[in-house]
Amino acid sequence: MKAHRALFPIAAMCRVLRLSRSGYYDWLKRPPSARAQRDLELQALILPVWTGSKETYGAPRIHAALRAAGERVSRKRVARLMQGLGIQGVTRRRPSTAMRRKIAQARYAPDLVKRDFSADGPNQLWVADITQVSIRYGWLYLAVVLDVWSRRIVGWATESHPRTELVETALAKAVSNRKPEGGLIHHSDRGVQYTSLAFATLRCELIHRRRFAPGWNAWHEIRNYIENFYNTRRIHSAIGYNSPADFEKLNHAA
Repeated sequence: MKAHRALFPIAAMCRVLRLSRSGYYDWLKRPPSARAQRDLELQALILPVWTGSKETYGAPRIHAALRAAGERVSRKRVARLMQGLGIQGVTRRRPSTAMRRKIAQARYAPDLVKRDFSADGPNQLWVADITQVSIRYGWLYLAVVLDVWSRRIVGWATESHPRTELVETALAKAVSNRKPEGGLIHHSDRGVQYTSLAFATLRCELIHRRRFAPGWNAWHEIRNYIENFYNTRRIHSAIGYNSPADFEKLNHAA
């Protein structure tokens, strides 16, 4: 009697759908389709790429990483499978109304590069920026120097203040690391910290996502992101979905 009651919903469902009960049980025994199996395989590949990107990559970068690894898959399929996994990339936040007003009212220094942020080789154009990092009980200031050609962060420094020596320290580290020989343009942002386009990635993926513990912990996490992820592993669409380090190796640059 219990078995009969358990089967009744199935029988009713089969009648509504105009299916035979034997056909329903055949369907239960049928193995997943080749497409469903491939979806599972791809999801197993997508998840470690996403976690390895510190949960920042969206479908375009994960698609590029899979293609670089030899997987044949479309970007739309990657996006669908990411949605099924409940994961997504980090998106850039629009400036607040107050910040846009501040940018519009700012007095800009002359723009020597005319907003043409391009270079044909290393150590031709460096861009610099300074930003605030929220830490417990206050702020930490981060200055960064980036080589436009490879998108590599070539020098950086942190301090509890935004004074001139912070920027000088970051630039001194960049010079020590790269040893430019001449013809270098060093371009700093035009007067307002948040008007820069060069470091939107850093802010979006690291600074805006969390509040850091003070002191050594904040410095250590920033260093880990820049040296062990951004420069060496994070792929950039502007340089052919390569990391800065890989791009420089491919182009035989130091």
